[in-house]
Amino acid sequence: MADVILRNTNIKRILNGHPWIYKTEIDRIEGDYTPGGIVNVLNHKKEFIGKGYLNLKSMITVRLLTRDINEEIDEEFFRRRIKTAWEYRKKVMDNLSSCRVVFAEADFLPALIVDKFGDYLVLQTLALGIDKYKNTIVKLLVEILNPKGIYERNDVNVRELEGLTQQKGYLYGKFDTMQQFEENGIKFWVDIENGQKTGYFLDQKENRKAIQNYVKDAEVLDCFSHTGSFTVHALHYGAKRVETVDISEEAIEIAKKNVELNGYQERCNFVCDNAFDLLRRYDKEGRKFDTVILDPPAFTKSKETVKDALRGYKEINLRALKILREGGFLITCSCSQHIKPDMFLGVIKEAANDAKRNVRLVEQRTQSKDHPILLASEETQYLKCLILQVL
Repeated sequence: MADVILRNTNIKRILNGHPWIYKTEIDRIEGDYTPGGIVNVLNHKKEFIGKGYLNLKSMITVRLLTRDINEEIDEEFFRRRIKTAWEYRKKVMDNLSSCRVVFAEADFLPALIVDKFGDYLVLQTLALGIDKYKNTIVKLLVEILNPKGIYERNDVNVRELEGLTQQKGYLYGKFDTMQQFEENGIKFWVDIENGQKTGYFLDQKENRKAIQNYVKDAEVLDCFSHTGSFTVHALHYGAKRVETVDISEEAIEIAKKNVELNGYQERCNFVCDNAFDLLRRYDKEGRKFDTVILDPPAFTKSKETVKDALRGYKEINLRALKILREGGFLITCSCSQHIKPDMFLGVIKEAANDAKRNVRLVEQRTQSKDHPILLASEETQYLKCLILQVL
């Protein structure tokens, strides 16, 4: 096994538990290695730090799997890790019908994502090192969770940074990739083959449940609705009426199916439009709502475009605040990893000031507990959800 020896620079981040070793932090590599293979990581004094898999094509050159010098990276290692991840979900989640089973670094399995939709699993192996163990991981998932099928959603750009191809398809069993599952006692369709990411955004599960007190008997505007997950929850929790907005006709069609699946179509109407344009138009027209939900896609995926993203968040939240009735609620989210919680709250304050609305913070929330946050790795905390009231 090769030794990756770090520079004599500040490695406090790594020693404190962060699992990534960047290319710029490496002084040299001693011994033979293969791309994606397991290596030892040592400090400049050649003292052991951990073991992980290596890929010189990636800026994240080593992803640490263990800090135990005696722990072998083999099938039994992955069995322990996956079992531990599953036991954690069984302890903290109210319902295991739908949940994230493995959340990469936060479950000490870097670059591995496993989502569960009913009896089916969706898997992503997003780095070369973990991809090498894909067959082993599939075998263990069958052993531990006994799913009816497993589907691969490795059709993501980040794999190309690792020298991997994009691909998707069946890994275990053959099944209809349009499946039903339950979340918070509500039925949904998930498009496992073609839906965004793994087909559905499970990280908002608890936030969607949390809206029930703010949508009952309310006229609700749900912007960036995607496949209608917030919409159906609002209807389920007693909203008088919901207007569902998304720019994608395909997403709107699935949203309609989700509303119909639960029998709420008489209280919902759908608009295929750009939410930025629609919010400006409704502001000019003087339209009013009791509750506005904003759950946009990430506005930035790099530090370089954070300022542009903040302008986008300010614009949509300012318009939303203007069209809320007095006493109404704004439920606003950001899944941009580079927008930190204090930055997001700050931009909402600016929007409230510019909208000349007096606003109070009711709840400050994050991703659901099946997406745990590793304190040593700030990248594992990415979802912000604020619930605010206009006074």
